[in-house]
Amino acid sequence: MKTKIKWGIIGLGKIAHQFATALQLVENAQLAAVASRNLDKATAFATEFDCPKAYGTYDDLMQDDEITIIYIATPHNSHAEFAIKAMQHNKHVLCEKPIAMRHLDALLMVETSRKYGVFFMEAFWTRFNPAVREAFHKIEKGEIGTIKYINADFAFAVENLENNRMTDLQLGGGALLDIGVYPLFLAYLILGIPKEITAKAHFHPTGADVQTTIILDYEQAQAVLHCSFLSTSNLKATISGSEGRINLNSPWFMTQSYTVVKDNQKTKFKWPTKGKGYAYEIEECHTCIAQNRIESTLWSHQNSLELMAIVDAVRNQIGLVFPSDKKEYPL
Repeated sequence: MKTKIKWGIIGLGKIAHQFATALQLVENAQLAAVASRNLDKATAFATEFDCPKAYGTYDDLMQDDEITIIYIATPHNSHAEFAIKAMQHNKHVLCEKPIAMRHLDALLMVETSRKYGVFFMEAFWTRFNPAVREAFHKIEKGEIGTIKYINADFAFAVENLENNRMTDLQLGGGALLDIGVYPLFLAYLILGIPKEITAKAHFHPTGADVQTTIILDYEQAQAVLHCSFLSTSNLKATISGSEGRINLNSPWFMTQSYTVVKDNQKTKFKWPTKGKGYAYEIEECHTCIAQNRIESTLWSHQNSLELMAIVDAVRNQIGLVFPSDKKEYPL
């Protein structure tokens, strides 16, 4: 029987509940401690998931010698601070996306991982989705020819954007950082760093973007990407090549299938996930830790840094500024 890898979670919102559920699907994973700034909340979460320890501060969890790896599920604006602190306590870290608020902070996080020799990864669960991995493998093999165009969106209508985390600049709110990173991730994964970026956004009175559309221009391809809190979308992604196309079926970022369209024929490939799909990034963390690696080869430090640089460029295009842009995180 494999030794259990003991996980801690800090930040106990909706996504932390989904992640804790996924931990139960991974044989050698154990949720060993959770932390919130509200001890009652932490205790209730621990009870729900049969977790033996609940802490009322994040520092207490980071100082727990039994914890191997910490999943950071706090709001965007605190990702860098808590990831760096956790790694300084010699904890491995899986940090929810976006890795940070800006490229500079992401770079400090990566430098901390290297300095302390601990595993660190951005939690881009879509990268480990079986259907996405298989579709990407077909693209790499050239089954749809040279990629010429990518279209991807992520949008849903939010009923009330007032007094909402999603439009709170202090917490890193806005469509771009919350959901726009998904379409950007897909384009970057397949086409790499664009030579030119064009973006336009609509804003909430708080200054957070609520709808953003992006064009990434490459030497031989383009990507048109969209994110919004104002309306729904098909939640599909299409990768078009010179000899065919692949559709990642809705919702594409957690898809259970993809369709290859080639020679006027459609072929659907089904890849059901374990649970919602978080289990695969958990398994990747375990593999890397077992092999004493500080980063994944599927979603590396460099991948996170380059994607964050693209996000920064989009921010500059649309004029999106956060209060935390002035913050520093000393190593």
